[in-house]
Amino acid sequence: MNKSQDAAAAAASKQDTTEQPPRSDAQPVQEQMSALIEKIETARIAYYEQDAPVLADAEYDALEKELRALEEAHPELARPDSPTRTVGGAPTEAFAPVTHPSRMFSLDNAFSIGEVEAWATRAEGAEFLCELKIDGLAVNLIYRHGKLETAATRGDGAVGEDVTANVATIASIPQEIPTDLPLIEVRGEVFYPVAAFEKLNEQQKEKGLKPFANPRNTAAGSLRQKDPAVTAQRELALYVHGIGNHEGLDVRNQSDIYTLLAEWGLPTSPHSRVFTELADVTEFIAHYGRERHSVEHEIDGIVIKVNELARQAQLGATSRAPRWAIAYKYPPEEVTTKLLDIRVDVGRTGRITPYAVMEPVTVAGSTVERATLHNQFEVQRKGILIGDTVLLRKAGDVIPEVLGAVEAMRDGSEKAFVMPENCPSCGSRLGPTKEGEKDWRCPNTRHCPAQLRERIFYLASRKAFDIEALGWEAAGALSESDVLADEGDLFALREEDLLKIPYFCNRSGKRAGQLGKNAQQLLANLEAAKTSPLWRVLVALSIRHVGPIAARALASRFGSLDRLRAASRDDLAETDGVGGIIADAVVDFFADEYRMSVVERWRAAGVSLEDEQDEAGGSELLAGLSIVVTGTLEDFTRDSAKEAILARGGKAAGSVSKKTAFVVVGENAGSKADKARDLGLRILDEDGFKLLLSEGPDAFAQEDEGDA
Repeated sequence: MNKSQDAAAAAASKQDTTEQPPRSDAQPVQEQMSALIEKIETARIAYYEQDAPVLADAEYDALEKELRALEEAHPELARPDSPTRTVGGAPTEAFAPVTHPSRMFSLDNAFSIGEVEAWATRAEGAEFLCELKIDGLAVNLIYRHGKLETAATRGDGAVGEDVTANVATIASIPQEIPTDLPLIEVRGEVFYPVAAFEKLNEQQKEKGLKPFANPRNTAAGSLRQKDPAVTAQRELALYVHGIGNHEGLDVRNQSDIYTLLAEWGLPTSPHSRVFTELADVTEFIAHYGRERHSVEHEIDGIVIKVNELARQAQLGATSRAPRWAIAYKYPPEEVTTKLLDIRVDVGRTGRITPYAVMEPVTVAGSTVERATLHNQFEVQRKGILIGDTVLLRKAGDVIPEVLGAVEAMRDGSEKAFVMPENCPSCGSRLGPTKEGEKDWRCPNTRHCPAQLRERIFYLASRKAFDIEALGWEAAGALSESDVLADEGDLFALREEDLLKIPYFCNRSGKRAGQLGKNAQQLLANLEAAKTSPLWRVLVALSIRHVGPIAARALASRFGSLDRLRAASRDDLAETDGVGGIIADAVVDFFADEYRMSVVERWRAAGVSLEDEQDEAGGSELLAGLSIVVTGTLEDFTRDSAKEAILARGGKAAGSVSKKTAFVVVGENAGSKADKARDLGLRILDEDGFKLLLSEGPDAFAQEDEGDA
């Protein structure tokens, strides 16, 4: 029996037994529904009224989906005040209530393309308007005869909160629009732009204050400040995305409304598109699933609307959501989970890093049970206690981050984290190695097993020597063996050395006891790495603060490790992109007897410690140019394209701006290509990119003169 048949049977059963007591199996289902409603209502109050969520969006969606399924299976038990039939949260007493001229709805959600396709069958033959689902706060702007009269939050859909004075601080919202319509309601979403949010949290960090958890909560809290002056200090933004009551307005399509709103000076999203084919809708969903972090604001899905207003009217709405629109939700990037413990890792430079051990949870498509906490001061600043329910974020390929604790979930059993006094790997006494330094370190640089393994693994990474056969397990096998005293012996390894390490030997068959393929590949990789450019050597040496960018700058200026060693601290600091902190670290490195022994053993093993003159001379071909690569190139990976730009002194930028010199566009390029066209930037295909790499920007100068 399918759900509709089951529901019909349940309804018939109710009619037949209206004078009889409830069925014996109704009570457990009713209890389940009541428990779900209580959890959902508690979460709604925390989210909409207190701006302090106790559940991640995905967990809230899961509860609502479970309740909806029970109500569909048992309609006779469904309550009229169920969260599946109501909108948002009640207005708070902090703001005056505003009754919306027309009801503000929520949206039904789809969690698969199949659900989107099922919804689309209701509007067969219709055009679809697709737009990004902004993770913000819904508002309603009421204009009378072109003047902004009221701005209100959505509230429960019928009554919201008067936030007119606060919305007036958002520069992009006009107080007047060029129309004499008696009344028009403009719906939109207030949000905190990602760049502005990151800037805000940097300011919080500098002040030693607790960081804000996410842009959505920060936008909501900022908009609902009692003092508009506080709101004015926050860089809020708003995009409008529809209208409600509109006396005297004659439009046919949703997209026409957007055009009109933009003409009136209201901010509209540049990302909406109209499609006639459902396949294009699903591609739009897939595209922004890949590019969701390149957008100026956070999104958690795609909103799909029937474009024709007449069809919208035909389809109508339920008590809480229009039938002519649906929200496709991407897999969650924020979830809550239990913080079981806080432990520490030892890094390649001896830095002690606390990390969270959590109940395993699925986020952004992967299972996560560990996340870095950076340092003990960050743990204190975020107010995290062992035993807390914490909010965890993992955006795409970004390392998981604990955003903060859900303090409302505490029961008193939680306890504070205390940094260990001794290194968990070698037992050395821990603490800052320099006065005023926040990070704690293990001082046993040469002999700490954890540091050695991390350094070997790091020097083999793509940003250093790029030794494919030297992964985490291989690094562990080498660091735990007797064949290496430290990384200084790495390039002197021979076959007979590796035969002493079981990891590198065949363990069965006729070749048992002989070197495995991994050992042969490692020896070949090591031999090839000896001719690496100087900047890779500098990165591989694990000099504090010296990453690929600083290493390139130093290698480009000094050309050899010996000249770099002979340079004064001031000479080092004057190098573009280096500065005093890195200069001090380089000086400290060369003053360390052990670190210099590593350098000399690498030199003796044949590792090149200087660049050829012609290579150094050609490294400024793209100096000062910001270049963005987007899409898939045939002859370059993302890393190799970046490498080619950096090797010529250019900046491989991740985002497009007016300062971008060239945008290289490959197959399946996303919004970066669109933005480049909008800004009128120089766009190159792959052949043009190769020409730029070989001849520099002068290759396009004549073409530019011709265009002029």
